[in-house]
Amino acid sequence: MGETTQERTEYAEYKVVVNDEEQYSIWPVDRDNPLGWKSVGVSGTKERCLEHIRTVWSDIRPLSVRKRMQERAEGR
Repeated sequence: MGETTQERTEYAEYKVVVNDEEQYSIWPVDRDNPLGWKSVGVSGTKERCLEHIRTVWSDIRPLSVRKRMQERAEGR
């Protein structure tokens, strides 16, 4: 009997990826990164990767929005 999708997901190894807007995601470790995304050097179980993201991604606004808001706050 073959594996179910849920079984493959539970045991798959993932990596943490980030894009130019500093948005994070997980991606299967055995697949090439999607265009525009780069690995951050963290891999492991889905939960380990998601925990890393929860730790480092405290402001989920895209980088361009954060910059624009900072510029407005500084009166530029």
